[in-house]
Amino acid sequence: MTLTSIDVSAVSSSPFIVEQRDEATIIDLLRQVSRPLLLIEAEGQRKLVDVDKLTVDGTIRAEHVRGSIPACSLQSLGCRSFCRDHRLDYPYVGGSMAKGISSIAMVKAFGEASMLGFFGSAGLSFDEVEAAIDDLQQHRPQIPFGVNLIHSPTEPELESSLVELYLRRRVHLIEASAFLGLTLPVVRYRTHGIHRDSQGHIITPNRIIAKVSREEVAARFFAPPPEKFLRQLVASGDLSEEQARLAEQIPMAQDVTAEADSGGHTDNRPALSLFPTLLAQKHQIQQQYGYHQPLRIGLGGGIATPAAAVAAFAMGADYLVTGTINQACVESGTCDAVRQMLAETRQADITMAPSGDMFEMGVKVQVVKRGTMFAIRAHKLYELYRAYDSLEALPAAERQKIEQTFFKSPLESIWEQTKNYFQVRDPRQIEKAQHDPKYKMALVFRWYLGQTPVWANKGVADRKIDYQIWCGPAMGAFNEWVKESFLEPPPARKVVAVAYNILFGAAVLQRTRLLRQQWNDYRVDPKIDAPLPVDRIKEFLR
Repeated sequence: MTLTSIDVSAVSSSPFIVEQRDEATIIDLLRQVSRPLLLIEAEGQRKLVDVDKLTVDGTIRAEHVRGSIPACSLQSLGCRSFCRDHRLDYPYVGGSMAKGISSIAMVKAFGEASMLGFFGSAGLSFDEVEAAIDDLQQHRPQIPFGVNLIHSPTEPELESSLVELYLRRRVHLIEASAFLGLTLPVVRYRTHGIHRDSQGHIITPNRIIAKVSREEVAARFFAPPPEKFLRQLVASGDLSEEQARLAEQIPMAQDVTAEADSGGHTDNRPALSLFPTLLAQKHQIQQQYGYHQPLRIGLGGGIATPAAAVAAFAMGADYLVTGTINQACVESGTCDAVRQMLAETRQADITMAPSGDMFEMGVKVQVVKRGTMFAIRAHKLYELYRAYDSLEALPAAERQKIEQTFFKSPLESIWEQTKNYFQVRDPRQIEKAQHDPKYKMALVFRWYLGQTPVWANKGVADRKIDYQIWCGPAMGAFNEWVKESFLEPPPARKVVAVAYNILFGAAVLQRTRLLRQQWNDYRVDPKIDAPLPVDRIKEFLR
C-alpha cells in the first residue's frame, strides 16, 4: 500500500488506528513484528497505523505522515548468508560448553528449531564424542549441528586425534575455542577436501566458527592458512599442491565470534570495545584478500536478554552466540542442583579461577562463586604450584589440609588415579611427570580442577562445595529479565523458548526504538520485551 491511498478523515475514524494514549494496543502492534506501521498526525492527534490492515481510499499530503516502522522478521536480524550457509532460519547459535554441558539433547533442540547448536566435546573421551556424533548424524531429518574443538596446548596430540575423528566421521562444522594461535590440526581440518566445482568456485567442505577474544587471534583466523602449515600438509600427503594453492585463497574461518565477558575461558573483554575492533578488522582483511567467501562476525558473551541482542545486531553482528544461559536450561548436561544455583545467580556472583586445561600457564576461567568454594580452593592450588617444586616439598600442614578438604584422599592415591587416566589418554604425560616433579604436581592438582565440573554435572551431593560452574554475568541479567515470568522456574527453562524470546524481544525493541525516535515523547513500557510462551510468539509472527 502506498502513502497516497490514505484519506486523513478515514484515518481518524478507522478501527486500525491507535491513539497515543492507547498503550496496550501500541505494545500489541509493536509485537506484531511482521507488520509495517505508519505514524500519522490527523486532526491534531498522532496515530499509529497497521498498514497491512488499512484498506481506505483517498489521498493524504506528505506532511501528515510523521514516520514509519518497517516489519522486522526474526530471520532479518542477522546475516542472511550465515543462515543460508549453515542451513538455518535464525541467526542464533548455542555455543559449545565443555564436558557435554551443551548436550546432545540441547543440540537437537536447537537444530529442530532451525538454529545451530554445538556439542560440548571438550573434556570427554573419544568414545563419548563419537557416540554423540553417531546420535546427531542419525537424527532424522538430519539437523544442522557442529562439534567443539578446544585448543590443548599441553596435549597437542589430543587436537590431532580429535581432528582425525572429525574427518573420519565427516563432521563438517566445528567451533574452535580457546585457541592462542593456529595449529597444524586445525589447518588440516579446514583445508581437507578443498576443491573447485564445475563453475570454478573454490569449495571448502569443512567450516570453522572461531570463538576469540583477542585481535591477534582473530587476525589469524580471518587470514588464509599459514604457508608453513600448508607445506607440512603437502609433505605428509594430506594436501596436494593444487589444494595448497586453493587454500591460499580462503580464510581459516569465514565466521569469527567475538567472545566478550563470558563463562569459562574468557578475557573478560567488554563487548562494546571488543566487537567494533574486530568488525573493523574484518572489513580491512576482507578488503585485503578479496575473499569469494565474505567474512562474517558474530557476538557472544553477555547475550542473555533482548536488549543485549538488539545492541549486538545494532553494532553489526551477523549472528548471536549464547552459552551461560543455556546451561541453566533443562536440556543441558548438568544437574538440577546446578540449574537451581544458576537460577539464583546475580551479576556480581561470579569470579575468575585457574583453568584445569591450562593450569600451568595461569589461564583462568569465569565461574560461579556463590554457594561453592571452588574458586578459593583452585587459587590455593595454583599458589602452591607457583611456590613449590614438587609434592614432596609441600609443607606438612598445607599437604594435610588439601588432602583432607580438597582431595579427600592422600596425594599419592590421586597420583595413581591420574596415572591410570593418562595410561589410556596419553602415556607420554606419565613419562614426563616421572622426570619432572613439578609437572607431576601440576597433573595431581589438575585432577581436582578436572573433577570439579564432573561432580557438578553429575550432582555429586557431598561435593557441592567444590562444584566448578562456568558462568558469566549474563546469567544474572537473564534472571533479572525473566523474574515473575513463566521462565523464572528452572524446570520451565528450555533453550528454544529462551532463544525465541531473545530474538523476538530484540525485534520488538528495534521497532520500539524507531517509534521513540519518531514519536520522541513516547515512553515505552519497560515490560515490552517480557518473556512470552513460544506459541504466543508464533501468533505475533503470523
